[in-house]
Amino acid sequence: MTDCLIEERPEPGVLLLKINRPEARNALNTQVRVALAEALSRAETDHDVRAVVITGDTTTFAAGADITVVAEETPMGMYRLAFHKLWQVVADFPKPMIAAVNGYALGGGCELALHADIIIAGEGAQFGLPEVKLGIMPGAGGTQRLVRAVGKYRAFRLLMTGDIIDAETAAEWGLVSELAADDEVLETAVKMAVKIARLPPIALEHIKETVLLGADLPLQSAIALERKSYHMLFDTADQKEGMSAFLDKRKPHFRGE
Repeated sequence: MTDCLIEERPEPGVLLLKINRPEARNALNTQVRVALAEALSRAETDHDVRAVVITGDTTTFAAGADITVVAEETPMGMYRLAFHKLWQVVADFPKPMIAAVNGYALGGGCELALHADIIIAGEGAQFGLPEVKLGIMPGAGGTQRLVRAVGKYRAFRLLMTGDIIDAETAAEWGLVSELAADDEVLETAVKMAVKIARLPPIALEHIKETVLLGADLPLQSAIALERKSYHMLFDTADQKEGMSAFLDKRKPHFRGE
């Protein structure tokens, strides 16, 4: 744990990661990026973690990258910072990940939210990729994840204007999973994480992998990937437990085996 990223265990199976740079509107500096990558790396092999919630504070999720870190950098300087390697840890995290968004999710903050599998947004949340106004463009997958989330024409509107959209518009576009009252965002996200944490973790990891990999495959290849994963799950103890519990009319107890 570092001062810029607070780790909590609010419920069994749930890891809560809070970006903690209120003086900079939770801008993503090097320390935050490293801390987040390290926390997720630990969580990946921690069997007690079945779902992760990432959030900021009640006013800001993350207002973007810390421009003071990169304003004077060269192309090789940016390469040596190796931010892309830290982002890859987030992208490769195999367990369910929920973003709980209050306030601004802009630039790198929006890209971080786009890495999540589920986005819970407050009614006052705002989303945008305004990098073009700084003479650059998104560099952490924003152009690619946004177009996959909202489609080509809506993505171009945000990317080429740098405009910011409100939570209601983001929900209408399919950019968020669920809206909540601003003071209920974190509670809603944690409750959803608890629900997910009670489900079979191996099945959840296969679902996530199949959805993300399948999106870039031809349909028949994606269906073949789904079928192989589906068949593989019949070799897990959780499959036997889930189906036995269903037949016995009782609640299942999934152990991740």
